[in-house]
Amino acid sequence: MKHIKRPITHPQFVNSLYQLTAAFLCSMMVMSANADDSRFIIQVDEANKGLVKALSKRAGGRLKLEARGFFAAEFPGRSLNDVRGLVNNPHVISIEEDFRRFPMGFADEGANPMTSQVIPYAIIQSQADQLQSELSPGDLMSQKVCVIDSGIAGSQGETGGLNSDFDWNVITGDSDSGTGYWGSDGGPHGTHVAGTIAAADNTVGVIGMAPGVPLHIIKVFNAAGWGYSSDLAYAAQNCAQAGANIISMSLGGGGSNNAERNAFDSFTADGGLVLAAAGNDGNNVVSYPAGYESVMMVGANDADNNIASFSQYPTCTQTTGRGKKRTTVVKDGICVEISAGGVNTLSTYPAGGASVAIASLDGTSLAVAAMENQGAAEAAVYGFGIGNSQDPGADGKICAIDRGSISFYDKVNNCEGSGGVGAIVVNNEPGALFATLGDANDTSIPAVGAAQSDRSAVFGATNAAITIGAGDFGYMSGTSMATPAVAGVAALVWSQHANCTGEDIRNALKQSAQDAGAPGKDLYHGYGIVQAKAASVWLEQNSSCGGGGGGGDNPPTASFSQSCTLLTCEFTDTSVDDVGIATRAWNFGDGNSNTQSSTTHTYAASGTYTVTLTVTDTTGQISSQPEAVTVTDGGGGGGSDYTVATYNAGRNWYAVVSSPDGVWGSFDNGANCDGGTTCQSNQQRKKSGTMVFSPSSGDPITIIW
Repeated sequence: MKHIKRPITHPQFVNSLYQLTAAFLCSMMVMSANADDSRFIIQVDEANKGLVKALSKRAGGRLKLEARGFFAAEFPGRSLNDVRGLVNNPHVISIEEDFRRFPMGFADEGANPMTSQVIPYAIIQSQADQLQSELSPGDLMSQKVCVIDSGIAGSQGETGGLNSDFDWNVITGDSDSGTGYWGSDGGPHGTHVAGTIAAADNTVGVIGMAPGVPLHIIKVFNAAGWGYSSDLAYAAQNCAQAGANIISMSLGGGGSNNAERNAFDSFTADGGLVLAAAGNDGNNVVSYPAGYESVMMVGANDADNNIASFSQYPTCTQTTGRGKKRTTVVKDGICVEISAGGVNTLSTYPAGGASVAIASLDGTSLAVAAMENQGAAEAAVYGFGIGNSQDPGADGKICAIDRGSISFYDKVNNCEGSGGVGAIVVNNEPGALFATLGDANDTSIPAVGAAQSDRSAVFGATNAAITIGAGDFGYMSGTSMATPAVAGVAALVWSQHANCTGEDIRNALKQSAQDAGAPGKDLYHGYGIVQAKAASVWLEQNSSCGGGGGGGDNPPTASFSQSCTLLTCEFTDTSVDDVGIATRAWNFGDGNSNTQSSTTHTYAASGTYTVTLTVTDTTGQISSQPEAVTVTDGGGGGGSDYTVATYNAGRNWYAVVSSPDGVWGSFDNGANCDGGTTCQSNQQRKKSGTMVFSPSSGDPITIIW
């Protein structure tokens, strides 16, 4: 039986593209939120967590995740009440369902930014371009956005390879044994989200809201397409540890629990800003984590400032009590607070994972969006009407087809059945046509969509050429796309007002938003469409924290985080400065050094080393931070450094290997150990008598029951 997971579902893979309709996402969320996966979050007294974990294991629980103050465990076939009875202990604070979390986006293929830089419409709509022009070198280095999603295309992943439209020197991440390496995509969703925030300002591709801002990536989506609320709570702790001041989550699902709520409450209380997608079901149901008061809920609008039809709009009122004690209050933080562009949003994809289209009419370029079928066609144009029947006149030609009456698939299928070699479908309403031929598409000719304004040119052309090929940039729609837009704007604004807290930035974004929809605050846009420049001006004029950015002269504060596995350590700069860090110098304590923002270093031998990071800001002020780092080769002279114990579990038994320096290796019955201070085997039948633990270095250890 599967775990209880919270909606984070990936779009389906169709013709080398991830595509997801709003209806499909809606049905998936309903199905998944109610699935009985028997996974629960157990909040505990931290000092006695080990005791409660042992009790859970004896009760049949399978440990899935451990974080500060709680752990998640699976109890196959057990209900919440069952588990509360089985794990009844005074050190247990609460036991709650561990809900699924899914991505809040669906994909459309699109344009061709492979040869020049394209500015997505939301950049202009949100005034990000106006504030970008005021940045000083290094301003954005004072910010770090933590993206909790499906990883990022830093290497070959599920969808494609490395996307070069990022500053990879300022991107770090956390890997997870369940989802894999953070720097390889688990679908295009996370890469698309990250590009909306931070895509580089260069000569190709797209530009992000805060181009080049440091990112910390936490990969919570796996191949199954979802994660858990406990994963998000743990991720929030990792975001804080990595030095992030903003969390962006393009995900959500039904049901709330205190572990998840508390994690985001803590991040906000410590001065951070948390943003999450409202959801794509087009109804008034609240989605979590966006529904927590400490999280800013983001809705989606289109390029014409209209709310997206799929954007959820939960109520801002909360009713408690019964009878005479019944009270209703309005709470600003449980409904949509802000909106941003989230319809047909162009951003980064894993390399080769998107489709891009190029077209021309009589040698003149035509803006089109790929619908389906990679390939090329060059031929005479044939007016095919609405394409509701086959026509032998289209044989060997490119069909010009009007939108309407029948499906896009039927139109293109009739063209191909008539001998047509390509299709251009023209929109019947203002704007470009972004569409697909559906999951059951079996046509093969390249088909593209064109804008209504180009109809005369398409139908009047003598010849046309169409090419659809693999690309590194593509379109998606969803509140998933709006959320990183607001996160990027927040980073921009905050970089100019370093003395502000996350709550200050959140309030400024609301107070300065461009009103849209019904006059004043409404359920759909919240306070309105986010405005970067206006928010910065509002802080200057209305807030005590409004200064301190873009030209301050306080010295930097050097700091860094570290994560070591055996002899290899990953170091991440978390230094802060009001004008930006200009240079970094790492001394690893073994004669080696480095100047990158984040770096990995492998030591030659076990031991304790003093690592020092020295940073210099853009005005020449310097700060240094030394920290002791202990590494080990994972050996121990054939296991002499390991403590071994066994315990009884009915007809089965378990072995536990522990070491204060960490345990690396594997048991012969399948359990792997990846550096924790303790590692437990899978269960073993008592009659087997023995099992073997093999350290990553050193001699195997035979354990006898």
